[in-house]
Amino acid sequence: MGTTYISFWYRRSSRAVFLLIRQLSGTAVHMLSEIYFCMTCQSAVTPVVSGEYASRDRSRMAARISFSQYRLEAEIERCRAECQWDKIPTLVEQLVSARIHEDDDYGNLLLAEALLEECLQENMALLRSSTPLTETDQPKLAKARAHLSAILNRGRLEPRYMNEALLLMAKLQYVQGRYRDAQGMCARAVLDDLTRDEQPLYHLRLLAEACVIKGLSLDHQAVSAASRVRLSERQEECLSCYLRACDAALLYLQELDKTVSVPQKGTKMNLSLGVDFDLGFFQLAALQSAYLSLLHKGHLAQGAHQLRRVLRAVDSRGSQSFRKAAARRLAEVLLSSVSEDSYWDPLSPPPLAWLNREGAAAPKDMLYPSSRPPQRYGTESVFCPQDVVEEAILLLLISESMASGDAVISRAPEHREAREASLQDATSVYDLLSIAMARRGQYAMLSECLERAMKFSFNEFHLWYQLGLSLMACGKGAGAVSVLKECSKMRPDDPTVPLLAAKVCIGQLHWLEEGEALAQSVVAMGDRAAELLPRAHLAVGLCRSLRATDATLKASRDEFNRMALESLKRAQELDPQDPQIALYLSLQLALTRQVSVAMEPLQTALSLRGDDLHSLHLLALLFSAQKHHQHALDTLGLALSQHPESFSLLFTKVKLEEVLYGPATALRTCEDMLQLWHSRYDYVRTSDTDESSSLPEPAPLSRKPSGLHLTLPDFQDCETRSQSAASIAASRLEQAMSEVSAISSAHRQGPAHIWATLEHIWLQAGELFMEEGRVKEAQFCAQEAGALFPASHSVLLLRGQLAEMRGLEAEAKTLYDEALTIHPGGYRILLHLGKLLVRMGRVSLGEKVLRDAVQAQSTAHEVWSGLGEALQSQGSSQAPDCFLTALELEASCPIRPFTVIPREL
Repeated sequence: MGTTYISFWYRRSSRAVFLLIRQLSGTAVHMLSEIYFCMTCQSAVTPVVSGEYASRDRSRMAARISFSQYRLEAEIERCRAECQWDKIPTLVEQLVSARIHEDDDYGNLLLAEALLEECLQENMALLRSSTPLTETDQPKLAKARAHLSAILNRGRLEPRYMNEALLLMAKLQYVQGRYRDAQGMCARAVLDDLTRDEQPLYHLRLLAEACVIKGLSLDHQAVSAASRVRLSERQEECLSCYLRACDAALLYLQELDKTVSVPQKGTKMNLSLGVDFDLGFFQLAALQSAYLSLLHKGHLAQGAHQLRRVLRAVDSRGSQSFRKAAARRLAEVLLSSVSEDSYWDPLSPPPLAWLNREGAAAPKDMLYPSSRPPQRYGTESVFCPQDVVEEAILLLLISESMASGDAVISRAPEHREAREASLQDATSVYDLLSIAMARRGQYAMLSECLERAMKFSFNEFHLWYQLGLSLMACGKGAGAVSVLKECSKMRPDDPTVPLLAAKVCIGQLHWLEEGEALAQSVVAMGDRAAELLPRAHLAVGLCRSLRATDATLKASRDEFNRMALESLKRAQELDPQDPQIALYLSLQLALTRQVSVAMEPLQTALSLRGDDLHSLHLLALLFSAQKHHQHALDTLGLALSQHPESFSLLFTKVKLEEVLYGPATALRTCEDMLQLWHSRYDYVRTSDTDESSSLPEPAPLSRKPSGLHLTLPDFQDCETRSQSAASIAASRLEQAMSEVSAISSAHRQGPAHIWATLEHIWLQAGELFMEEGRVKEAQFCAQEAGALFPASHSVLLLRGQLAEMRGLEAEAKTLYDEALTIHPGGYRILLHLGKLLVRMGRVSLGEKVLRDAVQAQSTAHEVWSGLGEALQSQGSSQAPDCFLTALELEASCPIRPFTVIPREL
């Protein structure tokens, strides 16, 4: 009975220890070996067994052999689970030397698997291209087939190992292009045995590979076109195999991640499974085939649902590269195929409308549930995207973080292929990020992402160019020019890059010398610049025209104007059908007061693009310069019918109405402009937008109405108004003052030009009120404008004019001095200050200031007239010349300066 008890205990304890050893390795195995050896020795010497020393020796030796076998088999299972095929031959030699499994073909099975897997690792490129492998070119494949054929013919293995041999043969048949034979091998194998509890970890890998091989084999086999029912059944069978393979592969990677032992004090960590664990071809196919099959069939909703299921699985180190690719693919599907209205959140199944279009009643994972699903993250208290762009951006930011972390930075020749692969992977992510963030206007965030890519993008034009464009879009002009210069060095024969840099220099930065140099570099290319050569001459002409406007010396201004005209004429000679070149040639002629000559190229521009805003505006200004104010107003009416929200046109309309109909009519247009500004730009941001999305809209301002009404004030004397009208004026004053406090207290959001436009409206209204002699209303307008920009020189100028109207000359001078400090080159400030000084009796100083005004703007007839008055008061003989110059300039002076037409590429 004692012997029976010992035998029973030995069998039970051996089985428990064996299950434990499969999860241990290294130091832990040796520690368990000592414990187990002591346990078996104590059992051997117990009096219950026998008192004979020979029996005790045999028992001790049997225990040692049994434990050596368990430890060796556990090490083999670990290597098979972790795909360490280079260690298998050494372990097989240990099996042979220990005479373990000497009566079967277990060692040959291990060698066949190792040879087959090494062959597959060496031919990944051929496998990805579905090129069959041949035994003549692959000696390892031939040896593996020989071993497996012998094993299956002899049949000396246990059913469990025979099952494994069938699956290995199915894999070998598949890579050789024998898909029907591979399917037959999978059919002979009992896959359900691989899903039982307490099975080795590598069985999950075999299960995933077997399912995907079966599905791929079915996909490769041709079916008669007449057998639609059979085709549908085969597609469903393939999909069920893919779904089962995906779940098994995810579970395998999760369980494999747990086998990395946590180091104890004084021990070494088992680093057999590193972070850079590479998935084999069939493991990767098991993870990807389900969603790739659905997407290939056009089942976008089910494919996106499968991708979301995969990404919700608990992460493991072995699946990181796959998850990066899956996240990128899901973002691609969302951006290309899912609209804002048809979006559904990640935690919900696809809408029935999508499923019905795809011919499905429910998602496939519900129709084919897995017996052992992988672990997935919980859904409680988790962030959930609210729209398709938000989810795509979040996915791509995760992918970008992984791609930039995995990028190969080394420039060594042996790392060239890995570096190119990682760069291509990262580039695809950044391209999708550019698309997604452009939809939201998140150019600043995009530029930050692309800046992180610079560490592995040496001499990579595409990523540098994307960075330059993103910096342009987010308003970082200086950085954009620097990046585009580097791009130009990478592609010196590409004229687009320096022209883009010149565009930024002209528009955003006003670096005119730099912009001209960049444009001249394109001009120097000559015929190599092809169709961009005229644009280069245009850029040179614009830079010179702007430099003429900025010049303080008349000689320099005239020289720049002459060179600008030459460049623009050369541009039109090269491309007479470009409406923008014709427009700017006409504008340059107008700036030099050649009004009649400017009409011809402008007519060319309008014939090529009749609805162009700036061309119609320039035409109105040219009519006003010829004193055809009614024609100019009619032209503006036509332009406003096509561009009703153009404030620039409306400001010109105000000036023309003031001349034709008086300030009262122009004030009505100003009030319309205030209402238009209010309807377009509501400065009160709503809080619900910020709460519903973690990625706020970059639009300048919310379009939701705030309830405010911007109206012009009306403060008439009670003697000239009725009591009812006075009450209305008082209520409007109270309402307007509340608007002022609302604007000043609110944080201004959006581009500065929006608020500059509102300031300009108030200043224009203030000037009109002054024309009518309504000082209180003008003061209110100045107060409104000052609430927006307290340090604005235009506001200080208006306040100075108001002080003059009230007879406060000292206060007016102080305000003009402050305005001049902020804007020293403002000719209107100099004009009013100079005339004020003359009236105050400081004629010499007034003359000096007026001469500075002439120097600042030599084409303004007002400053010449003011200078003439100052000289006349001194009895100077130069006064008549100044008056004649003023008359000559006034004859060709537009209602607004020609410089209101923007000069940009």
